[in-house]
Amino acid sequence: MNGDGEKISFEKATVEDVDQFVTLEKKVVGLKTYSGITGKEEAKTEIEQNEVYFIKKEDKVVGTTEYQIQGPDAAYLGGLVVDPEFWGQGIARQAIEFRLDKLRDIKRVWLVTHPHNSKIIRLYLSYSFIVEAWKDNYYGDGEPRLVLARERSI
Repeated sequence: MNGDGEKISFEKATVEDVDQFVTLEKKVVGLKTYSGITGKEEAKTEIEQNEVYFIKKEDKVVGTTEYQIQGPDAAYLGGLVVDPEFWGQGIARQAIEFRLDKLRDIKRVWLVTHPHNSKIIRLYLSYSFIVEAWKDNYYGDGEPRLVLARERSI
């Protein structure tokens, strides 16, 4: 349940969902803190190479969340997009919990985010992630990124 008491669900995306995926990405791609995917081919590759899920509130798609298993002991948390119309409703928190639950047997989970994305940084820190590194121009967009990671003994 989110802060409004409404149920959030997650539905696995397929390459047939590429248009819907790109539409959501375009809603946030102009933000300095998010380097998104706006091309169909890049989006297809993203869906094929990652575990991508649509976030649904009731029957409406309100975001996407993804991860990539990188071996028996590591996973990368990729994009987490929430439609700006639905910000502040606890959806990102539920998406993080959903992914961490899927990855509960993975020792090292990591991600990158923009250093000005303070809300999401605080949110990940509340799940025992630590800031591990600063990377200049990580995505080639001229913007720096922070690497956050969480390691657990399993």
